[in-house]
Parts: sequence; C-alpha cells; structure tokens
Amino acid sequence: MNKKKIFMVVLLMAVLALIIYSIAVPVNTGDTEYTSAAYSTVFALLPPVVAIGLALITKEVYSSLFAGIITGALLYSNFNAELMMNTMLFNEDGGMVYKLSDSWNVGILLFLVLLGILVALMNRAGGSAAFGTWASKHIKTRIGAQLATMALGVLIFVDDYFNCLTVGSVMRPVTDSHRVSRAKLSYIIDATAAPVCIIAPISSWAAAVTSSVPEDSGINGFTTFLRTIPYNFYALLTLIMIIFVTLKRIDYGPMRKHELNAIRGDIYTTPDRPYKDNEQTVFNHKGKVIDLVLPVIVLIASCIAGMVYTGGFFEGEDFITAFAASDASVGLVLGSFFTLIFTFFFYMLREVISFAEFMSCIPEGFKAMISPILILAMAWTLSGMTNLLGADVFVAGLVAGSASALKALLPAIIFAVGLGLAFATGTSWGTFSILIPIVINVFPNGEMMVISIAACLAGAVCGDHCSPISDTTIMASAGGQCSHVNHVATQIPYSLTVAAVSFVSFILAGFIQNVFIVLAIASVMMLTVLFVIGKVTGYEPVDKTDSE
Repeated sequence: MNKKKIFMVVLLMAVLALIIYSIAVPVNTGDTEYTSAAYSTVFALLPPVVAIGLALITKEVYSSLFAGIITGALLYSNFNAELMMNTMLFNEDGGMVYKLSDSWNVGILLFLVLLGILVALMNRAGGSAAFGTWASKHIKTRIGAQLATMALGVLIFVDDYFNCLTVGSVMRPVTDSHRVSRAKLSYIIDATAAPVCIIAPISSWAAAVTSSVPEDSGINGFTTFLRTIPYNFYALLTLIMIIFVTLKRIDYGPMRKHELNAIRGDIYTTPDRPYKDNEQTVFNHKGKVIDLVLPVIVLIASCIAGMVYTGGFFEGEDFITAFAASDASVGLVLGSFFTLIFTFFFYMLREVISFAEFMSCIPEGFKAMISPILILAMAWTLSGMTNLLGADVFVAGLVAGSASALKALLPAIIFAVGLGLAFATGTSWGTFSILIPIVINVFPNGEMMVISIAACLAGAVCGDHCSPISDTTIMASAGGQCSHVNHVATQIPYSLTVAAVSFVSFILAGFIQNVFIVLAIASVMMLTVLFVIGKVTGYEPVDKTDSE
C-alpha cells in the first residue's frame, strides 16, 4: 500500500472516530451560553498556525486554509462533528455562509469583480499594451520599473484594496517587459498598500484608526492619528527598504531566486502560474495610452467621491470628516461601477472595441478574480473561527497583564503583540481596534500614548503585511498575478527584517520619546542592516537594460 492510500485510510478512520465520538458524547448547550473549552486560551491561535504552516510547507493555499477552518471549528465544537459542521458553515459570527452574506464582504467581492472586468476591458481595448509600449520608451531599466511601481503605489493612498489591484494592472506590463519577477512586483504592491495607507491622513485606514479611539476618552482620534505618523517605524522603514534594495540590487531569501530567474527570462520561477491563462495574447492595435490612463484617473476620482459620499460630504460634512466616516466597501463599489459605465461609453465612442467584445469582458474579468475570491472567502471564515475561539480576548489579556510592569517597554511589546495578532487573524483593523483602548487605559495622554498607539498601528500593519490570510496580501497576489504562496514566501523575510529594526526602534522610543532622534536612529539602523545583508548575500548581476 503506497503512502497516499495509507494517508487516505488514516483520514477515513479519523473521520469515523469523530462521528462515533459525536454520537456517543453529544453537545448539550442547555439554557446556558455555550463555551468552547479552547476559548481565550493559547489554542485559540492554533487554526491560523495550522493554515499558515501547511501553506508554507505544501505550497497549496486552498487545502491549507480549509484545514485551518476545520481545526477552528473542531476546537469551538469541543470535537463534536454535528456542531463543527454547523459552526463552520452557519455560525452567525464566523460561519462561511454568514461571512459571504455580510454586506461589507460582498461589497469587497463585487469591487474585485468590477476591477477584474475593467482590467479585461483595458487589455481588450489595447490600453495596457499601449501603456507598456510607452513605458518601455521612458522607463528603460529594471530599477526604473520597480521605482515607478513604488511611486504609483504611494500616489494611490486612498485604500489598500484599490491600491493593490490598480497598481498591479497598470505596472504589470512594464515590470514584465523589464524582467521583474511577479513575486517582486507583488511585494512592491503589498509594501505600498497598507504601509502607505496607515500613514496617509486621507485614507480608509485613517478613518478606521480614528473610529477605534473610544468616544468617552476625551481624545481627538484624527489628531492623535496625525501624531502617530512619524512614529510608525514599520511603514516608514518599509518605504526606505524598497528604495534601498532596488537601487543597490539587493535580494535575499526566496526572492533572490525569483529575481535571478526573472533576469534570465522566467518571471514566475515555479510551475504554479494561476493567472497565466488570463494574460492578454492578442492586442488591439487601435489602443492608445489614454485608453488605460483615463479610466484609471476616473476610477481614482470616482472612488474618492464614492467614499466621501458615504460619509455625508454632499450633505454638508467637510471633506476630512466625511472621509473619516466613510464606508470604504460601499464607496469603492460605487466608484468602480461608475468607472465601468464611463469606460463603456468612452470605448464605444473611440471605437476601440465592439459591444460584443465589451460584454465578453464581463465573464472574463469575473473568471480572472475567482482565485482571490476563493481565498478571501476561506480567509474570512478562518478569521471568524479564530474570533469565535477568543484569540482577541487571550491576546488582550496578555497585553493588559504586562502593561503595568513594563511601561517603558510597552511600545515594543504592543508592536510584537499587534504583529502576532494581525498575522494570526489576517486583520489589522481588528487588531488595532482591540489594542488602542488598552493603550489609552495605560497612557491616557502624553507622548507615551502616541508612541504606543503608533506601535499598535505599526504592529498591525506588519502582521497584515506578512499574513497569508490577510485581505491585502491576497489582493497583492491578485494585482501582481503571482501565486499566492510564492508571494507570501518571498516577502516574509523582507517584512521580518523591517519588523526587527522597528522593534528595536520602539524600545528606544519608549526611553527617548523624541521622534526626530529615534526616527533618525531607526533609519540608520535600517540602512546598516540592509548594507550588511547585501555584503553577505551579494548583489544581483547588472541586467543589460540597467547598463544602457
């Protein structure tokens, strides 16, 4: 009997044992509130650990996420099969059916589909090909292609979802022509999504942070957010890192293999190429740069308008207040839908595609987004299982217990805890909404409050950046059209490098409490670490396009 058959037999026996156990020991909830034995214990973190560990080991994301979901449902149900199935599918706080019926989540999925349709239209109309041709004349090197991708990512700071898909759609033809690996493209997209949004005063993230400050604290949430920006070492150092590794041609870890292969002509490296069939092979030669640029500009403007509309801007609220109160999910759907209508009339008037071609792009764009939609649905469910097990309560208890004894080190502790919680749950917004009230209870005002909140935001973004089950990580894979597992495996060493320097910086900040001094020290440390890494690992060979 081969290993595969042995595995199947063992799995079947485990399922039968679970069914027998469920029949013999049924769950009796009675009239009391049901509680899992794993609630608010270290086992609450087991489901994401299982999912992430399996994904990195097996290189297969769907089965890994499903295994994590089953683990969480089993723990929540105290290993009762009937309750496990009901929890996994129908629990109102974490089941897959309810996650997929949540209006916010459905809005994000619809936004994904609309963006997929727009990308398909730009390809069919020849806009993407025309932009790639134009860019190849003006962006002549691999270094230039990477820096241009970063610059566009910084400019599109409104929302991380919007950032990931837009930057990927615009810059993918450019980076492909300069032989930048899809893994590196996805890393740059991801590193200029959440890390940029968390230091942008006008973004959906600023609104989320502002709303996380308790109303009865007497603290102005938006003003406090502005004060945290120079202390957000992870976000700022990530941008420094992108520039330095690009200019000095430093790559390490799995990314180095991907980049060296890309220079030789293979931008994928691995056989796993889930988006290859979606790439445009026949271009419309009538297309011009305006066929890509104008829809993107309209998309940016209409998404911003849609977001402030949901916040009451057209009902008399000022722009900042409206943005802070906006509903990003609704605003992005409104903006992308308006852009789709505009693009239809624009392309029809320009006669770059026919009506039949336009309509054929609708299912084509939907099919292109099936992979990220599946991953998102399972990631949301896994996050729901983790929350049902009280992972947030467990982590909050750890932080509250250590706060009084280690006040000077609290920023560094908050950063590490925020990183771990966001990595495990895949949500940075949920992470800082839990930790910010704890920070304010310990430091009601003053510079230490600002530093600690900044540490909370930095840790949440770092964990979100690393996590395979994070929405933004999934979107970055989709935007760069890179295998999700490849994207995660290649960017984690980069993220952890910045995280290590940020952790030390928050230790210094707890004692020095001067943003200018600490930020200068942090920047020097970051550059020194990268310089040493470059000396140890070596530099990429100079590509012939870089020497022209």
